Amino acid sequence: MPEFDLRFSKEQIASRIEVLAAQIDRDYAGKNLILLVVLKGSLHFASDLARKMKLDPPIDFIQLASYHDDTKSSGIVQLKKDHDMTIEDRDVLIVEDIVDTGLTLEYLRELLEARRPASVSCVSLLAKPDAHQREVALEYVGFDIKNEFVVGYGLDHAEKYRSLPFIAVLRNPV
Repeated sequence: MPEFDLRFSKEQIASRIEVLAAQIDRDYAGKNLILLVVLKGSLHFASDLARKMKLDPPIDFIQLASYHDDTKSSGIVQLKKDHDMTIEDRDVLIVEDIVDTGLTLEYLRELLEARRPASVSCVSLLAKPDAHQREVALEYVGFDIKNEFVVGYGLDHAEKYRSLPFIAVLRNPV
């Protein structure tokens, strides 16, 4: 049976998302916003964030991979699914579950900037500043965490533990 060391409870996550949603609503009032959700880990976060926002922006999805079933980023980013909606002249808010090395976000920003959006910014539920290999702009961050591998609330280990309602360190992966 897996054991977990709790980092953020369901209640802590919900409270922080309310704050982030209010900030985004204020910052993007009157703008042509689109939420670009990075699959798969950001699904729960994006869903809860969108429901708390007063704005009702369209939502699209993109899927990238850099972990490949390991607990450390491979450093190689692979585009697995591109977004469907046009982003030209739109304000794109990337919705990320976690920014670890920053390589994935750097790759994604470069990809999107080439498509001529009005702006590109990022909201990430979690950030690991000590793990960043690149300087990355994070306009909105839920929580900063230590450089440790976490699961739950969309974050997985080999496609397991995504549905946990909390975020925790997995002590003994199964």
